[in-house]
Amino acid sequence: MATDFSNISEILAKLYIQYRDDSTFSDFIEYNDVGLPLAYLTAENLCEPSDDGRRYVIETWDLFLSALEIKDTGYTSLEEIFQAAGGKEI
Repeated sequence: MATDFSNISEILAKLYIQYRDDSTFSDFIEYNDVGLPLAYLTAENLCEPSDDGRRYVIETWDLFLSALEIKDTGYTSLEEIFQAAGGKEI
């Protein structure tokens, strides 16, 4: 079961807001300078992403899971992802 788009947006938005100034995530945040803010705007109902926008968010999601070396099992929270990663950092 894959994580649905609304949860992806919520999780990435939380990551962006809580960790954008954290040096551990700086390279990831910098690289995903479109996908993360777009996920935030989507999660806050400030925009409805186009098909291209959705692709940016999903690409950011895939990179996030890949960096943590975990598979998509239908996550509902950022905490759940960090728990699944077992303390692995990006």
